Amino acid sequence: MSNPDDLLAGLAAKVESEGTSQMSLTVVVPGAVITGRLAPEAMWRERVAEVLRDSARLRPFSDVFAPADTRPADSPDASARPTHLHFHVARILQGSFGIPDTGGMYRVALEDVHAWTVGDIGYSDQ
Repeated sequence: MSNPDDLLAGLAAKVESEGTSQMSLTVVVPGAVITGRLAPEAMWRERVAEVLRDSARLRPFSDVFAPADTRPADSPDASARPTHLHFHVARILQGSFGIPDTGGMYRVALEDVHAWTVGDIGYSDQ
């Protein structure tokens, strides 16, 4: 959606202000359905940086995800209205299963969300 949904933007802002990573959400974006828990951007960045630092091959990229207080002064203001959703423990729903099984880290632009619902969607073989 070219104009992000005010409710969804408010939800993202609440996750940021409360510093919580317990809000489950499912979104529909072009080509994918993503389900998982939202995280504040700083928490999400730190987790991605940790994963990259643990990889000898990808370690040089970890500094890109440095927390906001260590980024250059011309970076976007962290107190501004969120522009992205930051998912962790998330899966892309494909057929009857989620990719990856254990959950991944996804960043989704609010303006790309076409539909959403509160809650984490899963599948059952029953």
